[in-house]
Amino acid sequence: MFCEAARTVSRCCELTLTTREDSTGEYDMTGIPVDNAEPYVETLLDAGFRVAIAEQVEDPGEVSGVADRRVTRVVTPGTLTEDELLDGDGHNFVACLAREGSDDRRADRYGLALLDVSTGDCYVTAVEGVGAVRDEAGRFAPAEAVVGPGVDEDLAPEAFGPDCPVTAHDPATFDRPAASQRMRAYFGSSGADLATDAEGRACGALLAYAEYARGGAVEHARDGDDADDGTGARLGYINHLTRYDPREYVLLDAVALRSLELFERRAVRGVEGAALVDVLDETASALGRRELTDWLRRPLLDTDRIEARHDAVEELVGDVRTRERLHERLADVYDLERLISRVSRGRANARDLRSLMATLDLVPEVKADLADADADPLVDLRAALDELADVRERIGNAIVEDPPVELTEGGVVAEGYSDELDGLRETERAGKAWIEDLQARERERTGIDNLRVGHNAVHGYYIEVTDANVDKVPEDYRRRQTLKNAERYYTPELKAREDEILRAEGRADDLEYRLFREVRDAVAAETERVQDVAAALASLDALVSLAEVAARYDYVRPEVGADGFDIEAGRHPVVERTQESFVPNDAGFDRGEVTVLTGPNMSGKSTYMRQVALIAILAQAGSFVPAVDARLPVVDRVFTRVGASDDIAGGQSTFMVEMTELAEILRSATADSLVLLDEVGRGTSTTDGLALARAVTEYVHDEVGATTLFATHHHELTETAADLPRARNVHFSAEQVDGEVVFDHEIQEGAGTASYGVEVASEAGVPDTVVERARELIDGDGEAASDDRPRGVDRSAAANASTDRNDSATARTDTVADRGARAADGVGDLAAVVDRLKGVDLADTTPLEALNLLAELQDQVGDAS
Repeated sequence: MFCEAARTVSRCCELTLTTREDSTGEYDMTGIPVDNAEPYVETLLDAGFRVAIAEQVEDPGEVSGVADRRVTRVVTPGTLTEDELLDGDGHNFVACLAREGSDDRRADRYGLALLDVSTGDCYVTAVEGVGAVRDEAGRFAPAEAVVGPGVDEDLAPEAFGPDCPVTAHDPATFDRPAASQRMRAYFGSSGADLATDAEGRACGALLAYAEYARGGAVEHARDGDDADDGTGARLGYINHLTRYDPREYVLLDAVALRSLELFERRAVRGVEGAALVDVLDETASALGRRELTDWLRRPLLDTDRIEARHDAVEELVGDVRTRERLHERLADVYDLERLISRVSRGRANARDLRSLMATLDLVPEVKADLADADADPLVDLRAALDELADVRERIGNAIVEDPPVELTEGGVVAEGYSDELDGLRETERAGKAWIEDLQARERERTGIDNLRVGHNAVHGYYIEVTDANVDKVPEDYRRRQTLKNAERYYTPELKAREDEILRAEGRADDLEYRLFREVRDAVAAETERVQDVAAALASLDALVSLAEVAARYDYVRPEVGADGFDIEAGRHPVVERTQESFVPNDAGFDRGEVTVLTGPNMSGKSTYMRQVALIAILAQAGSFVPAVDARLPVVDRVFTRVGASDDIAGGQSTFMVEMTELAEILRSATADSLVLLDEVGRGTSTTDGLALARAVTEYVHDEVGATTLFATHHHELTETAADLPRARNVHFSAEQVDGEVVFDHEIQEGAGTASYGVEVASEAGVPDTVVERARELIDGDGEAASDDRPRGVDRSAAANASTDRNDSATARTDTVADRGARAADGVGDLAAVVDRLKGVDLADTTPLEALNLLAELQDQVGDAS
C-alpha cells in the first residue's frame, strides 16, 4: 500500500510506515505478508473499509516492460468467500433494495434480493413499506446492504439497522433492461420475468455487485477463458433463484428473533447463555447447520409440509441404527456448497477437488441407508442424491490422493492420467537419477573424496571442490562460481542433463497445471448437479439432527392445525438444558383468547410465555417439541414485547421503544398470530401504565383477536380479564417460608394476589435499610398491608401529597371534596357511597384525586360495615 492508503492502513493495522523514493519522488509505503493477509483484511473490514486486491495478471516472461496488474476482487463484508474471513459455517448474505415508488414513502413497494456469495444461495421477494423490509432483513441478518436510486439515506439504516454497512451501487445496474439481461444470463428466461419491477432491478443489481466484488472476468481471463453472456464476469455457481412470498412462512421479525433468543445468546450477569439453535444443533456438517438455521428463521405455514417433516423425524426417531449410521456418515461431509463455488470461480486447488470427491463417495452409502425409508421427505431425498459417478471417477483418475496445496509446483496429477505428462516426468526422474549417481562417479574418476554435487536456484547444478583439491580438477570442468574456500564447476554433460531436466520439468509443470484446470472446469460444468446433492444432504442432516434431539431429550410429535393451544407438561427447550431442574407446565388457550398472567417476580412468567412461543416455532419448523403431548394451531406470526431496552443513538427511551414495538403489534397482528406482552406500560407512571395495559388488552381482545399472553404486575388488570368473554386469568404463586420467598413455578388458574417485589429485592442483595424503608412505605401505618389491597398505595401519603399540588390541581381537589361532602350526608350505608360516586365528574378528576376519593370511600364502607 502506498501514499494515503499506506498511512490509513498503518494506523488501522498498527503497521510500520516507511518511505520509498523513485523518479516520481518520495512517498509513504507499508505492507503485509501476502500469505497471511486475512487477519489484516478482517481488521480493515471491521473498521468499515472495503479492501481492493490487486494481482499480477500477465506472465512477466511473456511481456516486455512491466507486467500488468489489475484489481481482481474487492473484499466487502457481504461478499466474503474466504473461509478465514467468514464467520463460521453460517450464511453470509449481502442484500439489495430497490424501490418501486409511491407518494407515501412508508407505503412504497420494494424489491429485496439477498445473496450468499460463498454458497450461491439467492433469494428475492417483494415487500410493502419500510417495516416489511426491516422484518425480512431481520430474518436474514445481512452483513451488508446495497441500495439503488430513490432509497433515502435515512431509510437504509431504518430498514437494515445501524450495524449493517450500506453501499450505494452504480445506478446503471438498477435499470430494468440491464438487470433483466444479467438475470437471463444467470437464471434463464424465467429469471427476468419476476412479478414486480422492483424485484427484477434489485436482483440484477445485486448480481452486478457480486461480479464487481469477486472480479469474475479477471479470474476467467487469467485461466484463458473467454468472457461469456455479455456480462463479462458471470459467477457460474449462482444458478438457482428462489422467489418467495413472506406470507408463506411464519414471520419472525428482528424483535422476536432477539427476545426469543433463537440465534443470539443472551448474557446474564456476565455468563453467556444458549440460543435455541444451539440446543437443536446436532447436525454433523456445515450444510446441515445452515439448513437447520434456515428452517428456524422461516417456519412453515403449510400443514402438509409441516407434517411431512414430522413424518421424517418420527421415522428417524424410531430407527435408531439408521439415524446413527447417517449421522456418522454425514460427519465426513465437507461443505459442498462452498467447495463447488470455489471450483466454479476457478479458485479451487487440488485438495478442494479431493475433498469434493470424498464427500461424493459417501453418497452411495447414504442412499443405501435410506433404501427402506417410508416417509415422503426421506424417499424424495434419496431420489435427489445423484451419485455423480462420472465426476468422482474423473477426479479420482486425475488427482493424486494427497496433493500439495500449490498447483504450479507439480505433484498434482496422478500417474497414468496423461501419457505425455508421464513421459516428461520419466525424463525428469531419469535425469535426476543420473545426477544423483554423478557424485560417486566423479569422486572415483578424480580421486577427490570430498567432491560434492549440489544445486541452487541461481546457478543450477554444480560440482563443488575445495581449494586444497583444485589441482586434481579434470580439464573438462568449467568454472561456475568461486567461494571462499572452494570452487564450483560444471561439465558439458552435466549442463546438457540440467537443460534436459529443466525443459522436462517446466513442460511437465505447465502441462500438469493445464490438465488440472481441465479437470476443474469439467467439475465446474456439473455445478448444478453438485448443488442439488448438497441441498439433499443438508436437508437430511437437519432432519437427523431434529430426530436426535427428539430422541435424546424426550420431545414429542405435535399435532398441528388444532383450533387452539393444548400443551401438556410443556418445557422451555433452552432453560431445561441450562438449569439443573425444570418444572413443566400445561398451556391451554383457545384461538383468540387473551390470557392475563400474574405472579411474583422470578416466578416464571416470562419463561412460560417464551416457552409457548418456542414450542409453536419448533412445531412449524418441523421439529418435535419438549412436552408430553401437544396440539397446536398454525400461527402466521409471533409478536413479542418482552424485556426493556432503549435506543440511545436513535434518541428513543425505553418507553418509546416499547410503544413503537407495541404499535407495530397492534397494526399487524391477525387472528392467527401469537402475541406475547410482558409488562406493557412499565416505562411510565403506574396510572398511565395501568391505563395503557387495560386499553391494549381490550383492543387485542375486541379488534385483533390474536391469541395473546399478557404478563403483568398490574393486579387490577385481572378485573379487566374477568369482564371479557374471551379472556382468562392464570398465575404463578409463591409463599414465604422462614422469611424467604419460595417459588413453585407451577401455573394455576385465577389471578395472583402478591408480587413479593420487596422480598425479591432483599434476596438480590439490596441494602437492608432500603428494603425496610420500602416495607414502611407499603405498610403505611406500620402494619403489614393485606394482599387484597393494591400495593404501593399509601393513603395518608397520597392525601398529604395533594396539598403540595399547584393551584389548579388544588382547586380541582376542592371541587371533588365539595361534591363528595354534598353526597356524604348520612353515608352510613352503601347506597350513600353509590350516590357519592355518581356525583363525581370523572372527566375532570386527576388520578391522584381519584385515589384520594377511593381511600375515603374505603374508610366509609368500613365504618358502615
